[in-house]
Amino acid sequence: MTNFVALDDFDRKLLARVRRNTLEPARVTAEAVGLSESAVLRRLRRLRAEGVIAADVALIDPARLAPRIVVQVLVEMTTQDRKVMETFQRAMKASPEVQGCWDVTGETDYLVMVAVPSMQAYEAFGIRELVPDKGVRGFKSMIVIREVVGFDPARAALGR
Repeated sequence: MTNFVALDDFDRKLLARVRRNTLEPARVTAEAVGLSESAVLRRLRRLRAEGVIAADVALIDPARLAPRIVVQVLVEMTTQDRKVMETFQRAMKASPEVQGCWDVTGETDYLVMVAVPSMQAYEAFGIRELVPDKGVRGFKSMIVIREVVGFDPARAALGR
């Protein structure tokens, strides 16, 4: 069970700033949120220790790398059997093309985000990973034209 952490307004302001830039100097953050530099550092240490800030990571701009096609795939399984579902989940976790995989409700069982350099690479992924022996009944592909708002789980957690 998850132990939820109570946040005050200062914590929320700190998290909003850290979410945008983990390298912002504490003195700049302190001035922006109305706390002392030592209070900012103390609060950030606490938020990291409590697991609210799970990691400090770098966001890679995919546009600066090799061209790629992003495909959202709606996957329908043949059965809800736990072993079949676990086999599919393991395959998605092991596939380098899979950028995200969510177990969802509704007509579809999974939403899978795939990034590939070409349509031929997506076809190879589909043949390799989305086949009946993995328990897949069928799938629908949606090719992303452009990202309007990027996926950011912290955005929803902070109510923004």
